Amino acid sequence: MQVRQVVTLLALGCLVLGGMTSVVATEDNDFAEFEDFDTDDEFDQPITASTPTIGDSKSAQPVETPEKQKIAEPVIGKSDDFKTDDDDGIVEDDDNEFEHFQDEEEFEGFDAGDNKDIPIDQKTSEPKLTVAKIPMHFRTHWDSYWMEMLMLAGLLAYFSNFFAGKTKNARLAQLWFNTHKGLLDDNFVLVGDDGKQENENPGLMKESESLYTLWCSGRTCCEGMLVELKMIKRQDLVALISGLIRPQQDQVHIKVEMTRGVMDSFVFCVGSRKTITKVFKEYADLNKYCSLVSKPEDRYKVPAGFSVLSEIPEATSAMLEARIITALNKYQRYIDYIHISDQFSGPIQQEDANNLKQPETKCMLMAGFNMPKSVDMEAIKPLLILIFYLMERLKVYRMSKEGKSKAEKNRLRVEEEFLKSTHAARAEAAAQRREDKRKQEKERVLAEDDPEKQRRWELKEQKRQAKKKAPKMKRLAVKSL
Repeated sequence: MQVRQVVTLLALGCLVLGGMTSVVATEDNDFAEFEDFDTDDEFDQPITASTPTIGDSKSAQPVETPEKQKIAEPVIGKSDDFKTDDDDGIVEDDDNEFEHFQDEEEFEGFDAGDNKDIPIDQKTSEPKLTVAKIPMHFRTHWDSYWMEMLMLAGLLAYFSNFFAGKTKNARLAQLWFNTHKGLLDDNFVLVGDDGKQENENPGLMKESESLYTLWCSGRTCCEGMLVELKMIKRQDLVALISGLIRPQQDQVHIKVEMTRGVMDSFVFCVGSRKTITKVFKEYADLNKYCSLVSKPEDRYKVPAGFSVLSEIPEATSAMLEARIITALNKYQRYIDYIHISDQFSGPIQQEDANNLKQPETKCMLMAGFNMPKSVDMEAIKPLLILIFYLMERLKVYRMSKEGKSKAEKNRLRVEEEFLKSTHAARAEAAAQRREDKRKQEKERVLAEDDPEKQRRWELKEQKRQAKKKAPKMKRLAVKSL
């Protein structure tokens, strides 16, 4: 009995010790429960893992033993579990929460099988767009660009003509000035000085590409002389082409303002028939005072093709003396017109009701000369001498009493015509002034604190209104028999 008890106690002790040992081993190794699978029999053969497809059930991938140092690499997106290199544990993937999207019965018409065999890289990559290559149509013939070439040629011709034209105009103007500068210096104190401080270099003033001016002053019997060189607009291709239809010439226009009282009162003009017809319609003094002389070739011996506008025949005969007639015949192709007037007021003004005064008049000697087509400016130099001769002629010439009386009557006639044309406007202006004056008087009376004075002013105003409304009576003188 004692031996049996001793054996029983020893067996219980061994059981207890074995259980304690297993408990300690289990506490030290958290993954001890998985060690039952690590047997050489199960992993002697190489592992061939098939790649699971989307939608397969969850299953743990077998792990190779550490002795073989072969760890299966997980395929992303192919299985639900993956392994790490640090341990042999199995971690579940959460991608299967979208497993129901793969249910063919859930989605009708969804072809799930077509995408199973396509790799992930091809699914996620951007689709390649194939653009059809359409060849560009290049025109290889220059005749297809005839419009563009025509426009470029036109622009090139315009700009080339612009620079060439303005250069030629500047050269001709400077040539005229150099030719006549000595003569101008002999007759004027200041040549090329218009009185402005910014004009540091006296000489020709360029107003535009085709207009140059020259101001001269400092001479007896005149206030000054303005020379205008009006050139052909060679810089403008359009004007140059139109000049082929209506030929034009470079011209010199001279305007001399005579001192008031130096010359007698008369208006006179001589020149080519075309120019005389034009200025007669444009200038007020020629239109109001002068008349066209018939047959001037026989009466005044002027060249054929010239016309004369005269106010006083006596003064016209004095101006067209032998020297002037000789100059007109000799330089007929260069002389355009010569205009002398003591009533020059410029072009004819349109009738204006507010214009109640006659325009201001000046004593003027004006002339227009054509420049030679060649560069020989010496050919027209005597024409400037002719202007100086006319200035001296006007200073010494005096009309007879009959001529002066006729000139005075003509000026009174023009003044009366002007007063008649502006009578209605002047009457309206006078009535407006009287009305303004009565308003001012009324305001002054009402401003005073004198009732008696206000009453008298009202009675006066009533009488005036009654007299204004009463019919006008004419008194007739009857002679007794």
